[in-house]
Amino acid sequence: MTKSSIFYSITFIFSLSIISIFLALLFLLEYDKQTYTEKLNTKYSIIARATLFHLNNFITNEELKKQVQGYQMREITDKEMQNIIIKNAQIIQKISDRIGTSAILRYDNSHYLHIETKYSSLLLKDEDFQPYRYDLIKVIFGIVFAIIIIAYILTIRKLKPLRKLKRQMDRFAKGDLDINCKTDGEDEISQVANSFHNAVEQINKLNHSRQLFLRNIMHELKTPITKGRISAEMLENGKQRDRLIGTFEKLELLINEFASIEQITSGEGLKNVKPYRLVDMLDESIDLAMISPSQIEIELDDEIILNVDFRLFTTAMKNVIDNGIKYSIDQTIKIIATKEKISFVSQGKPLKYDLEYYLEPFVQEKNSHQSFGLGLYIVYHIIKAHHIIFTYEHKDGYNYFNFEKIETLE
Repeated sequence: MTKSSIFYSITFIFSLSIISIFLALLFLLEYDKQTYTEKLNTKYSIIARATLFHLNNFITNEELKKQVQGYQMREITDKEMQNIIIKNAQIIQKISDRIGTSAILRYDNSHYLHIETKYSSLLLKDEDFQPYRYDLIKVIFGIVFAIIIIAYILTIRKLKPLRKLKRQMDRFAKGDLDINCKTDGEDEISQVANSFHNAVEQINKLNHSRQLFLRNIMHELKTPITKGRISAEMLENGKQRDRLIGTFEKLELLINEFASIEQITSGEGLKNVKPYRLVDMLDESIDLAMISPSQIEIELDDEIILNVDFRLFTTAMKNVIDNGIKYSIDQTIKIIATKEKISFVSQGKPLKYDLEYYLEPFVQEKNSHQSFGLGLYIVYHIIKAHHIIFTYEHKDGYNYFNFEKIETLE
């Protein structure tokens, strides 16, 4: 769970709430206990002082009754009970004065007031005693804690489809169209998940229709192309025959490139990734480009091995070679390969726009009717599928098209 996730935020908020309530509980317990003790001491000090004054004959019995009116204190007259209580009780507070002493006692969940003078001893039981509400406060806060925990669990459960939706969207972003994020809920998150599921289903249908359409077209085109090439090869040797054969070979090559486009853009990804020697793939690319050896110069280590789809990668290199020769001044290209980068170098003018402009299909320069076709569009998508970066730079009158951050096998 990342710190920026909504689940982290919710967990943090609920944790902060629990900590705050716990601190409030501690403060309330301490405050309530202090207030309770003060009230208890005030009550017993009034009774103790008035009783001591009466025992020392400072006030009359009527004045004593008037001062302690409203306080329900019962005298314990049983001497044996007095001794048991005084001996076993917990002394909460004891105050000594020149006229006598008073002590607040706690015994058997009751409060007593023990008053002594030089001549007499008196034990009073508090009939109006209210025990400290410690357990009640704990129960109340325990219920609050339980409500918060239950609310947290219910909130996380409500957001659970959001996690599933994120995982499915991550798979979808990587090209996996076989996902399922449909839910049975009726809240907003479930509605979003179901809407996304329906959108993916619609995309799958459109992709299937497009693939079927393209494959049918390519299949139908291959038959007349094959027949045309066979017919051209039956002609007598000559310039016209060679041109026709070259034309049909070019058409076959275009069909294969359309198949590459269809494979990459349909989300099927790379199917036949294996280790191949770069020199072997360059030989195949040069054969596909149908150029003469005098038009190309190669500088590379024969032992460079790449883990790629052979057909797609050679198609990408063939298109870069094609474009390099087509737009170079001297109709030649140089290939420099290291274990980190493959550069296709040709002499020519710099591109007028950023490379991204030329990665779209059928773009063309302004004031020019010459289209760049699908060459770089195909290259970009094939290289991207291999997790390789396609870059461009112009130095000293030369254009450099680079495959960077390639992963070689030792």
